[in-house]
Amino acid sequence: MQAKAAESLLAFAEQTVPGLRGLDGKATSFKIEQRYSELLGALRWFIDERRTDEALRLASSLAPFWMATKRLEEGSEWSDRALASPDGTDAARGETLFQAGLLAFWRGDDDRAFALHDQALAIGRRIGDPTVTAKGLTGLARIALRRTGVDEARRLCHEALAITEGTADRTGRSNALHVLGVTAQMAGEFLEARKLMSERIALARETGNYATIGLEASNLAMVERQLGNLDQAEALSREALDISYRRGDDWATPLMISGLAAVATQRGELERAATLVGAAESLMEAQGFEWPPDERPHYERVVAILAEAKDSDELERVRVAGRAMTPAAAVDFALGPRA
Repeated sequence: MQAKAAESLLAFAEQTVPGLRGLDGKATSFKIEQRYSELLGALRWFIDERRTDEALRLASSLAPFWMATKRLEEGSEWSDRALASPDGTDAARGETLFQAGLLAFWRGDDDRAFALHDQALAIGRRIGDPTVTAKGLTGLARIALRRTGVDEARRLCHEALAITEGTADRTGRSNALHVLGVTAQMAGEFLEARKLMSERIALARETGNYATIGLEASNLAMVERQLGNLDQAEALSREALDISYRRGDDWATPLMISGLAAVATQRGELERAATLVGAAESLMEAQGFEWPPDERPHYERVVAILAEAKDSDELERVRVAGRAMTPAAAVDFALGPRA
């Protein structure tokens, strides 16, 4: 590969991958897929030629695509190769460390994720970059939710918000609002969670980030459900699922379906809940993702209620049928009319 071709592919990735956040995410993913082998060739060339800054930039640019297309192991391997290269700017290395940390987190490798986010945080603090610093802090906060609980996660997120206050940063602050909203929800502080999640949705609307709008709408649905506002919760979950499916976001889709299963459970519509939770389980397993710490208790509650119901054997049969659904059939059922 020639230098000019590799540089052109880097520019393509940096210009194109952000489109995954929009409503045309499927078309964007297809465009990237068509040139994926070339992009990996460019990444390999940058690494071999010790053009570390470009290798780091390309690896971090491709990270959202790796996550969206379930290439977590592959993405981690390429990120590690880029990070092993010498030199490169601190800003590029900090961003790649954060993205690699997310790849490890979604694989369930908390030890590796912690190490990567901690290194990103150290770089952000050293160079005084509020975005890299806030991302490192919120990456560590995600792990804290699994390991040490909401108090440590909340402390880290408040530090991230303080660092980004009054700066031009949007991404680091959005990440902090997300994790802080999750911690408030997990702590039972639902009105505070509603405020934080609504603020993050407003930030996402400013930038047209439909990926964030859909995910945060799903989180807000969880809050409204626990406040007893089932109609609002269902409307938010449907909006979130519609956005995620239109965007081709395989990662988020089962979370939205699981949210609708929880609404159906609270309404006593257990057959619908069993179908939905079975479909969500199958999609999660196919992608190799772990249930996020804020989602898992709600999923497990639905499963427990179904198991304890008087017609549990029939509901298990329905759940198995839900597991056999194709992704398209599962979404059609979830967005379809209630029985």
